[in-house]
Amino acid sequence: MNEHDLAALRFQAAARDLEHIVRHIAGRYIVQGVPLSWRLLHAIEAEALADLGFAGRHDAYVLDLFRRPEHMTYPETDDPATFGKSNALPAAFAFAVAAYEEAQIAQAADAPRRHGGHPPGAGWRD
Repeated sequence: MNEHDLAALRFQAAARDLEHIVRHIAGRYIVQGVPLSWRLLHAIEAEALADLGFAGRHDAYVLDLFRRPEHMTYPETDDPATFGKSNALPAAFAFAVAAYEEAQIAQAADAPRRHGGHPPGAGWRD
């Protein structure tokens, strides 16, 4: 295995680690029903990148690859975080958005079961 292969493995391990951390942080907000705002997205990113375990498990040069470049600026407001069709997101943002999207899909799939198999407001009598 050459140095390039080792660097790729280190990056992949750090990416999986960061994804796990971000999903855990986002999950705390999802279960509380907190919508994904720009401000929350920045907070999730900051908490994940400041995670001491994450910093301790990976080399500094690998960690730097996950820091958002200064030219990638996003609002820091309470407005809903929307990206349209853009897929050029910092890793922590992408992981948080994916966690929220998956939770929304799971919630939508679970909705008929919560209403006895009938759509809410359908006027069905059980």
